[in-house]
Amino acid sequence: MFFRNLTLFRFPTTLDFSGIEELLAGHPLKPVGPLELSSRGFIPPFGRNGEALSHRIGDTIWLTVGGEDRLLPSSVVNEMLADRLAEMEEKQGRRPGSRMRKQMKDDLVQELLPRAFVRPSRTDALLDLEHGVCVVDTSSRKSGEAVVSEIRQAMGSFPALPLNAEVAPRSVLTGWIAGDPLPDGLSLGEECELKDPAEHGAIVKCQRQELQCDEIAKHLDSGKQVTKLALNLDDHVSFVLGEDLVVRKFKLLDGAVDQLESSERDDIRAELDARFALMSAEFSRLFTVLEKALKLSRADA
Repeated sequence: MFFRNLTLFRFPTTLDFSGIEELLAGHPLKPVGPLELSSRGFIPPFGRNGEALSHRIGDTIWLTVGGEDRLLPSSVVNEMLADRLAEMEEKQGRRPGSRMRKQMKDDLVQELLPRAFVRPSRTDALLDLEHGVCVVDTSSRKSGEAVVSEIRQAMGSFPALPLNAEVAPRSVLTGWIAGDPLPDGLSLGEECELKDPAEHGAIVKCQRQELQCDEIAKHLDSGKQVTKLALNLDDHVSFVLGEDLVVRKFKLLDGAVDQLESSERDDIRAELDARFALMSAEFSRLFTVLEKALKLSRADA
């Protein structure tokens, strides 16, 4: 398992997670009820054959929020509702009022829900206790906050807030392309997004492109600023950092993955354990670099 997108939240490093397994056990994923649209709760990170609802290696904890959602397309509901409204209008000689139409739609949804397909889902999260960072494997702030909310509900209190920088990330990213020195270990990738700061201004997206070139320089000279930037950390990690501080396209490179291939493991659990250990270690290195470069605020401050 490797996270692909990292939405980050900060929490105080003084929080006590010693009893987290017992707390999570009180909030497991329950099967979605016949008249429910969705259900959320914690599931074993190692999959359905796992037992523990958390997995800890050193100062890193792996959690997984599972979900079940009933698939009831609005087009199906609306089509059936239209048929019933037409039938009622034919019988009564008049079209039902808005209140009656709403009641009919609610009744139809309740009728269809038990027969709707159920789609399972999972969202993984990593708690870096050393840095006080909750990492959710999603590029959606809304989805990330939903996972944080589940953790908060299980723990009773989890004061985690979205990542915040004391300097403008857009300014830092633009400077790195314009020639400012990058932090030790970081190098430019081959992807970026530039925006004109004016309202409804132009947006330029570049992929597989040398970023320090005349073409990009002309965009910078015209006033465009970098809002997303591909970067590499040594030969271990590639990613795209956005001005929203979301890390997208997070990928471990050969320099890191070679460490997995050099060791032998007998089962899938050992393999997942090794992957989580590697990923958490690489994230910790990356966060240390970004925290200093972007002056990321701490939750303890």
